[in-house]
Amino acid sequence: MKSKEEFVHSVFESIAPKYDLMNNVLSFRQHKYWRRFTMKKMNVQEGQTAIDLCCGTCDWTISLAQKSKTGPIVGLDFSQHMLDYGAIKVNELNLQKQITLVQGNAMSLPYEDNSFDFATIGFGLRNVPDLQQVIREMQRVVKPGGKIVCLELSKPTWEPFKSLYYFYFQKVLPLLGKLIVKRYEQYKWLPESLIQFPDHKQLAEIFRVQGLTEVEAIPLTGGIAALHVGVKAK
Repeated sequence: MKSKEEFVHSVFESIAPKYDLMNNVLSFRQHKYWRRFTMKKMNVQEGQTAIDLCCGTCDWTISLAQKSKTGPIVGLDFSQHMLDYGAIKVNELNLQKQITLVQGNAMSLPYEDNSFDFATIGFGLRNVPDLQQVIREMQRVVKPGGKIVCLELSKPTWEPFKSLYYFYFQKVLPLLGKLIVKRYEQYKWLPESLIQFPDHKQLAEIFRVQGLTEVEAIPLTGGIAALHVGVKAK
């Protein structure tokens, strides 16, 4: 039987070609709004640096680079197939001198302490074997006063929206995955991964337990996603 890490790797290697399309389906096209909101909240300044974990096909990595303009940005993912699709976007925008794409493990980042102004993870924290270890690594590589930022699917809290969303997520989404990208089991697994994942209040508490300060937890679109921001103590 595959470990979670091996299974998740196989999932994302297989869905890479249609990952962007399925993100639109998964989030009702809201993921672009969520990223814009997050970027506004982060207020990245020219020259600042960032590492974007589980960067996938690099949409957020590219946004960080465009805001920073001159600061080095790292996009890290364990799926080379995802990075290959991301590299096409990076090259089309002529950002290859600013963005470095790295195949690596979010649980053990190949960077020195206090290296970046931001560490971000978008729609990846629920997929890692140990989310607290990933948060510790994000905190380690960020400079004192730097920000750890997580944008992730979450759990709606109010009815009837909650019941409607779970029906869509658990019943309809896997069928759409089968129809659009010929992948049923992979998209059946995605809602299962969310069941075990902490809600936005629980994740905020995990941020605090890990020593992060000024922690914010902001539900988005009725709670189907949430933005978490924490600051590394100076």
